[in-house]
Amino acid sequence: MRLAVSKPGAIYTVGLNYDGPGASPRPQRPLIYGKAPSSVAAHGDTLTWDRALTPNVDAEVELGVVVGVDGDIFGYTIVNDISSRDPWLDGDQWLLGKSMPGFCPVGPVIVTADEFDPTDVRLGCTINGEAIQDGRTSDMRFSITEVIDYIGGHVRLEPGDLIVTGTPPRLTTPPGPDRHLEPADVVTCWIEGIGELTTTVA
Repeated sequence: MRLAVSKPGAIYTVGLNYDGPGASPRPQRPLIYGKAPSSVAAHGDTLTWDRALTPNVDAEVELGVVVGVDGDIFGYTIVNDISSRDPWLDGDQWLLGKSMPGFCPVGPVIVTADEFDPTDVRLGCTINGEAIQDGRTSDMRFSITEVIDYIGGHVRLEPGDLIVTGTPPRLTTPPGPDRHLEPADVVTCWIEGIGELTTTVA
């Protein structure tokens, strides 16, 4: 079943969770960040932010897990984990650097857990049709179950919470890992079996 996306409660993001060429060293346990729910945007929205605060901003495709009752998985969606790359935010203010308005596009739909197997699906991201990421969920270092158990051991997961499970490394082919978002860019995040999530940069 495919359902419309509603605004999540809490948003938990997982860092350094993919193997692959150029990946950072594996952490000993899931590395958990967060995004403010006020950062959520919809498929087709236009992204704008104060470039005086952070001129260097990246897009990242991620599989989103929507929490159901009793911490079970309700369904899956696409998340674009838009993040600042400037050292005064990415260096130590991760919540702020990930939570500006529009920095969390989600959608276009939620596919319920009974209709989607997240074990080994392809996912990627393009800017203006050029690939910047292309990976598979089988490259996750910590499985979805491990991530949920780890988060749920520290906080109470509520129905509607969103867990953003990590992102494949950036491709080294053009436009390259140093290509940040620019005005008029069209960003498309896609996951097999779910669809495409598109955002335009103002």
